Amino acid sequence: MKAAELLVRCLENEGVQFLFGLPGEETLELMDALVDSRIRFIETRHEQGAAFMADVYGRLSGKAGVCLSTLGPGATNLLTGVVDAYLDRAPLVAITGQASMNRRHKESHQYIDVISMFKPVTKWNTSIPKAEVIPEAVRKAFKVAQTEKPGSTHLELPEDVAEEQIGAASTLAPLFVQAPITPEPSPAQITRAIRTIAGGRRPVILAGNGVIRGRAHEAVRQFAGRLHIPVVQTFMAKGTLSDRDPLSLYTIGLQTRDYTSVVMEQADVVIAIGYDFVEYAPCFWNARREKQIVHVDVSPAEVDEHYIVEVGVLGDLRLSLEQLGTGLTPFDTHWAEGARKTVIDGFDAELAGPSSWPLRPQHLMRELRAALAADDLVICDVGAHKLWMARMFPCEVPNSCIISNGFAAMGIAVPGAIAAKLLFPHRRVVAVTGDGGFLMNSQELETAVRLGLPLVILVWRDDGYGVIRWKQMVRFGRTSSVEFGNPDLVAYANSFGARGYRVTEPSELRPILDEALNCGRPAVIDCAVDYSENLRLSERLAALR
Repeated sequence: MKAAELLVRCLENEGVQFLFGLPGEETLELMDALVDSRIRFIETRHEQGAAFMADVYGRLSGKAGVCLSTLGPGATNLLTGVVDAYLDRAPLVAITGQASMNRRHKESHQYIDVISMFKPVTKWNTSIPKAEVIPEAVRKAFKVAQTEKPGSTHLELPEDVAEEQIGAASTLAPLFVQAPITPEPSPAQITRAIRTIAGGRRPVILAGNGVIRGRAHEAVRQFAGRLHIPVVQTFMAKGTLSDRDPLSLYTIGLQTRDYTSVVMEQADVVIAIGYDFVEYAPCFWNARREKQIVHVDVSPAEVDEHYIVEVGVLGDLRLSLEQLGTGLTPFDTHWAEGARKTVIDGFDAELAGPSSWPLRPQHLMRELRAALAADDLVICDVGAHKLWMARMFPCEVPNSCIISNGFAAMGIAVPGAIAAKLLFPHRRVVAVTGDGGFLMNSQELETAVRLGLPLVILVWRDDGYGVIRWKQMVRFGRTSSVEFGNPDLVAYANSFGARGYRVTEPSELRPILDEALNCGRPAVIDCAVDYSENLRLSERLAALR
């Protein structure tokens, strides 16, 4: 057996289903070992796409997604998706090939110090110096990647190590898979937290990404419902509460003051559950630093002058909320009812108005929501459409609308949708993207066609970088270098063997969505969007009292 075969056995031992990546000269041994493995290698068209697939797989499954590249340019291409997983707290293990040990001390073809490059953007990484290290290195990579707070790890396999022969008498074998147990919260801190929450008059729950990762959304729903406490969700915690729930205040995440910000300003106690600062900085919702904060998480709070914790409750989220709930009496419903009315009135006003052409973002979201079941999956790219989707796209269940928010990397939607469809083949999957983000990784459309994955890519086309145009207009009243041209997206889709559709007037969108969702192969929908609505939104929010 060769070292590369041992590595593959260790990956199988970790339960790896898919390995996303591109083959390379320095990974020849590893690719050959995969031929006889039950792991399915998903050959992508770009390493960034492979890393995004592993990223989204990790977020949706809770298990580390795995991506592979060769050395040098393959590794640098992989990096953006690895960083996205690192900041979005998605478990991911990246594996890169490397030059042989005997040529790394000197200037050498395609050799760069990949370990140093990945070190600042992974929880842990290492280069494997010899075969006997592989079982421990693989086990540690997965354990660290999947332990709260999860993120990316990285293993480097030099080509001469991959070729190393392991004798028949060797005892090298994959290690037993163990996961750390999340501790119970401290009774003393539970008591202090109950006292702090009970002393408030206008409490708000701030539900973050950790609620989704910890599968604690039902616990949040029960806690909030029993105590009549309204819930604000970060963009990455969408679906913690159904948006139809009378306690849901939708999401918070715009750096501009939004309807939810009005409610947060009135809150005196904030119960932050599974909240990551990278999602939405505390300075945006606690500018005056006057709120009492109860921090409920598996790990201590990051240091921030706008997030001085009154009480920290550390441990399993579900158990913490259960113990907190039993010690509290329900609050008067008037506060929650008024908070909900503030938010709903604002969003209802935005949704009002007739259909127009090009389509308003609100119309696009309304038609998309109507076409999908509650547990269908939407993978949202980064751009102006993301801000609309994150704020207003209604969600009934968690992890049904994936938003990249920590690193906010454009180009995630198409590869992310491929990973989602591989993981959940019986659920319908839609990639919502702008024309800018779509063309960053549109080559993965060939991957979707080759794999026979019937997913839909809904392109909000405005022929420019919509968010930057929006910001430039607000700040300077003019734009600079944000316009671009597009290919014929219908012909482009057809050239890959996908189905291409173009919406030409408002009444066509829903029938086209229905047809695309049922056509049995990848589909691209080109739909013009009216982003002048962005400036109107800025004006409405600026006028909020």
